[in-house]
Amino acid sequence: MSTDKIIGINPVHEALKARRPVQRLLVSDQRKQDRDVQAILRLARECGAEVRFAGREALNREAPGANHQGIIAIAAAKSYATLDDILALPVQRGQAPLILVLDGVEDPRNLGAILRTADAAGVHGVIIPERRAAGLTDTVAKAAAGAMEHVPVVKVVNISHTLDELKKAGLWVAGAEAEGGMVYWQADLVRPTALVLGGEDRGVRRLVREHCDYLVSLPLLGKIGSLNVSVAAGILLYEALRQRS
Repeated sequence: MSTDKIIGINPVHEALKARRPVQRLLVSDQRKQDRDVQAILRLARECGAEVRFAGREALNREAPGANHQGIIAIAAAKSYATLDDILALPVQRGQAPLILVLDGVEDPRNLGAILRTADAAGVHGVIIPERRAAGLTDTVAKAAAGAMEHVPVVKVVNISHTLDELKKAGLWVAGAEAEGGMVYWQADLVRPTALVLGGEDRGVRRLVREHCDYLVSLPLLGKIGSLNVSVAAGILLYEALRQRS
């Protein structure tokens, strides 16, 4: 079985809460009496995970350069969801679908930040491309602060074809673009919606843009012509949450 390292208090805690299979915990001797770590150890016992205590140097060797906060979990590799999985979720919850599509986000810290916001805003799933994009790594898990355990992520070969599948399922596809035809708060995000954001450098690619039903823009009044993709995602998702509330 392939494995992932889950690094830090929040990511490890959320992985155990989500009942992700954890083979082993490595805990710093200096942190084992801390309240947060004690809560993790209780969950580990419930899950039957092996716990090892070691000096901080051992954890530094296990995760060189990482801010591990005195705890590392060795877990089964995070599996990707399917398109059917994320389309079934809103049906189960009696909600209108809200899907986030990322057309080539390459910075794992951005992807982690987006997953954290997606969890907070009630997104039913995130779709990423198979190539030229960040995947579900330990860096993403750390930046997501545990949200990666709760937001289903689908990896697809072709974003444009996937948008067509979402349309067939009854979703409206809105792309975020600087030259969008309407300001984002004018869009109807209460209806079933897939929001499409582009990568850090190129934005939404032309072919993907052509598969969107409409384009929305975020006003920019300063000298800089774009926003960080994780910031843009947060603005759009919370506008959807506001409208749906």
